[in-house]
Amino acid sequence: MEDRWLGFGKYELEIERQQLDDEGAELTVEMQEAFDVLLKPGVIEDAAYRKRARDILQKSTALPTRRDFGFHEPSDLAAIRDARPADSGELPGFNLSEQDYYDHVYGAWLGRCAGCLLGKPIEGLLVRDIWPYLQEIGQFPLRQYLDSSLPEALKEKYPFETGRGYIDQVDHMVEDDDLNYTVTSLAVMAQYGWDFTPEDVATFWLDNLPAYHTFTAERVAYRNFLLMKYPPESGQYCNPCREWIGAQIRGDYWGYVCPGETQRAAELAYRDACISHVKNGIYGEMWAAAMCSAAAVLSDPLLILEAGLAQIPAHSRLTSFVHEVMDWFDSGKSVEEACKLIHQKWNDANPHHWCHTLSNAQIVALGLLWGQGDFEQSISWAVTAGIDTDCNGATVGSIIGMMYGAKNLPDRWIAPLNDRLDTGISGYQHVLISDMAKLTVQMANDGGFF
Repeated sequence: MEDRWLGFGKYELEIERQQLDDEGAELTVEMQEAFDVLLKPGVIEDAAYRKRARDILQKSTALPTRRDFGFHEPSDLAAIRDARPADSGELPGFNLSEQDYYDHVYGAWLGRCAGCLLGKPIEGLLVRDIWPYLQEIGQFPLRQYLDSSLPEALKEKYPFETGRGYIDQVDHMVEDDDLNYTVTSLAVMAQYGWDFTPEDVATFWLDNLPAYHTFTAERVAYRNFLLMKYPPESGQYCNPCREWIGAQIRGDYWGYVCPGETQRAAELAYRDACISHVKNGIYGEMWAAAMCSAAAVLSDPLLILEAGLAQIPAHSRLTSFVHEVMDWFDSGKSVEEACKLIHQKWNDANPHHWCHTLSNAQIVALGLLWGQGDFEQSISWAVTAGIDTDCNGATVGSIIGMMYGAKNLPDRWIAPLNDRLDTGISGYQHVLISDMAKLTVQMANDGGFF
């Protein structure tokens, strides 16, 4: 995507071409030729080019799926439910007191902040650069927040951007889209109640979320709202990022507010996700929501992973790729071996791989499994594994934080947050993390949990 404006150029077409391959789209000869012409090196991206690119994006999502495509991936809620595993398993009943539930929810909010802050300084860096750097500073895998101090020799060798959440430069959780959307979900429910609609979410964004605080699929959806494209069309129209990670990072709150009720959490997540995503983009949010919900009643990360998968299509790519990571774990592979296998599958220098739901879901699974329920180890590997580091650290921290509760989280990860969070959301620019947890309990009360 262009740095600020959202246009239609070669970048968007390159992403769309890969996305169509991922989805098993059957390209017509005419469509293939159109891609070939516009993706040739040296083509001038003028107004005529942008119009032709938009025409391709408008037509591409209507392409049929190849008959030999081995996955079943609907995008409407009823069909998603029908495609879930036949045996989804029963979760233990939710029996926490309101006070204990608050502690778990507060732990989830704190864990999300901590995991995000851990990954923020190295977001966007390639593992071929960041792993040698972490090894040189004795931080492989990460065992503490990064600071900006470096010996002069390393500053020349690793000219990383500063001012990105280094722990010596902040005294709270700074603004990040990974927390903006968690707060947005809370605010949507506070304003519209449990029966909020996708249109309500879109309206809230337009009223309270500045456009330049959105990225990738979310910015496409924002533009589509202004073009009067209603959900779910807003998530499909000219959207090459429709299966990227943006929805997955929006899922946690729906799990917070539905402790132990994974199907209910997944439905709320669907209503949010469909405004900007399709297929595995939607499933990523439903999966994250269901895992956060399950973490309120389960204490085994493997069972939490399975509870999340139970709410999405059994024959989806997301389910298949998460099962792949689970198989590596079962076979006794080390976490380093699992990291290497992920990076053999995905090229983190390719934006489509770097920002996709599926690549990052594998890292979330890795952090949960090899973390073995330990908070520090879980967020450490979720970030050290690379790709979208702050997103994956946030999701894993959120799940383990919900599982343990705030009282049981290590102080050295939580104290630097000073219970403060900045966001870009109107009315919530400077909030206490504990207040967000209290409001979550109120919403759960409204939903009949107490």
